[in-house]
Amino acid sequence: MNVRDRLDGGRAVVAARDADETPDTTEIRRLAEAAGYDVVGEVTQRRTEDLRYNLGGGKARELADVVAERDADAVVFDGELSPGQYTDLLDLFPAGTTLTDRYRLVLEIFADGAGSTAATTQVDLATLRYELPRVRRATEESLLNAATEKGSPVLDMEKRIDAMEAKLDELTDAAADRRARRRAEGFDLVALAGYTNAGKSTLLRRLADDFDAESSLDDASGDDGRNDDHTESITVEDRLFETLETTTRRATLDGRRVLLTDTVGLVADLPHDLVRSFSATLDEIGAAAAVLAVVDASADEERLRRRVETTVEVLAADATGPVVPVVNKVDRLDAAGREAALGVVADVLAEAGVETREPVAISALDGIGVDGLRDAVVGALPGSTATFELPPSGESRAFVSWLHERGDADVTYGPESIEISFAGKPSVVDEAERWAADLRSDGREG
Repeated sequence: MNVRDRLDGGRAVVAARDADETPDTTEIRRLAEAAGYDVVGEVTQRRTEDLRYNLGGGKARELADVVAERDADAVVFDGELSPGQYTDLLDLFPAGTTLTDRYRLVLEIFADGAGSTAATTQVDLATLRYELPRVRRATEESLLNAATEKGSPVLDMEKRIDAMEAKLDELTDAAADRRARRRAEGFDLVALAGYTNAGKSTLLRRLADDFDAESSLDDASGDDGRNDDHTESITVEDRLFETLETTTRRATLDGRRVLLTDTVGLVADLPHDLVRSFSATLDEIGAAAAVLAVVDASADEERLRRRVETTVEVLAADATGPVVPVVNKVDRLDAAGREAALGVVADVLAEAGVETREPVAISALDGIGVDGLRDAVVGALPGSTATFELPPSGESRAFVSWLHERGDADVTYGPESIEISFAGKPSVVDEAERWAADLRSDGREG
């Protein structure tokens, strides 16, 4: 069951304000629809922020009239509302109208879609961090000063935040242990990051070892909430926030054994401290040997630029491995459109001063450019090579099997020796050289 099936927000009017230009409501409409709202109208304004309503007073009253005329149940505001603005706007609306801003809306969608303990904890923590300053500002000064007063909503919220942070620390420690085991087994960790609906889940399924080229990507079943690289199913739909868990699958790229992790989609204009609440996703990005930064090339130029900027902002803070920009959905563009999209991505990366590899244009849906992307990923992964000449023994054959499981081994069997050329992760090559030295030593002693 997906987010849209579970949420039913009623009839909504969206509202947006921008100081510099007439607001584009495309994304806030899609967010509202993802939360189950039927968008029946909109009110926009180009002006600086009004301290009382955020919108100007006249425009705020116009919004109230539209709500009444369209018989709407809710208003979805594209931006952040202060507690005072929230209260004053509600006073203008018909009785029973609900009001939510952009940040609360995204958190509600995340909360409804979270399945695993880690995802649920992250969303709950982000929600509490969002609410805390509003509760603090709305609480009477006398209650705030009574630091030890029993029942203080601020103190209660702070305690809940502390408890959730401790719980999330335990969960992320377990995830770190799991990643360490995978590295020891010879896997390279690769994270897929990017704006929501950029096509990360489609790309994950395209690259995974169990991808079936004869089956339709659109037939994938829904995410069951587990983070299991053997059994995880992947939903591939054209919806915002379809992937709300970190999903991991195995892939083999030019002999390299890789674990690909699809992370929660990013979204613009969320407060930095809320983004930090999703530490499990950011940890996956930080621990990856390489990161695929996936963007939707079919977005118009301004929207594409904004989404690349959002992605770069997160990656610049968290990615430690090489970043490969992946310009997806080029099947929707002609040659000129592809060049324009690649140019926008290159411009944003240059302006941000982020060191990345050359952007790769692909269509994860139909496979255009995916072979080139595989080569780019392998080229971005840390690599090392070694050659071995070993005695033809059972121990040497076990060593060869171990190499095949952890990298790319080219083996020649002779009557008196086994010759091996091996390429893999530096840590694996180092371990292989130590093992080979022991085998050669045992052979001489024999």
